[in-house]
Amino acid sequence: MNIRCIWPAVLLAAMGGITPSGAGPAGPAGDVVRGPEKGALLYHNAFASEGDVKDWVMEGPGQLRFKEGWMEMYSPDRQWDHVFWCPKDLPESFIAEWKLQNLDTSQGLVIVFFAAKGSGGRDIFDAGMPKRDGTFKYYNKGEIDCYHISYYSNNPKQPDRGDSHLRKDPMNVILQTGGEGVATRSTEEHRARLVKDGPHIVMYLDDRKIIDVTDDGKQYGPAYGGGKIGFRQMRWTDFRYRDFSVWELKRS
Repeated sequence: MNIRCIWPAVLLAAMGGITPSGAGPAGPAGDVVRGPEKGALLYHNAFASEGDVKDWVMEGPGQLRFKEGWMEMYSPDRQWDHVFWCPKDLPESFIAEWKLQNLDTSQGLVIVFFAAKGSGGRDIFDAGMPKRDGTFKYYNKGEIDCYHISYYSNNPKQPDRGDSHLRKDPMNVILQTGGEGVATRSTEEHRARLVKDGPHIVMYLDDRKIIDVTDDGKQYGPAYGGGKIGFRQMRWTDFRYRDFSVWELKRS
């Protein structure tokens, strides 16, 4: 257990910024998927061809390559960071799943942004929003209100970090330091599952819970509702993705 990384979350919980479930790792290794069931399918994208993502938006010098039913995302010559946005607005509560695989374990960092809206409730693609080119400050300290989870982190400045972080932007504050996401040297196929039930956020990797926290909407402002979802990679990263789906939450 990485005690150094757990302490910030414990302090946040003590300060009232998050519920007690936010203290430390979200759940022990092996925690299986529980919680809300899937309702109606809202969106599906196989990520199998260029045509599948013709209405998605790439920010930064990210490139796509399609092979064997997968969408590979990378930056040629490791030029710069990049973000790939889904054009659909997701509701306040949803379940999203996708498959992913690391093709280069030497370096990299993978993030999912969600509940993303421009400041003042604008669409993130509003003409009045500042231009973005994949540089992180435009997403975590700019004019986008969102959450983001880093679930693979092997940054050259902090190699083999080992845990996942849930942050709230643009304050860029950690709401939770959770369990390990994709292992640094893993080249296996993985399945990510993100559940947002209003302010309650849970993320699983291969049925293992890595994040579980409720944003109480007090210390860092109101909890975020619906908005866009996007995939971010740092310049060194070479991952591939497929079978991205979003469902409503099934209510009893």
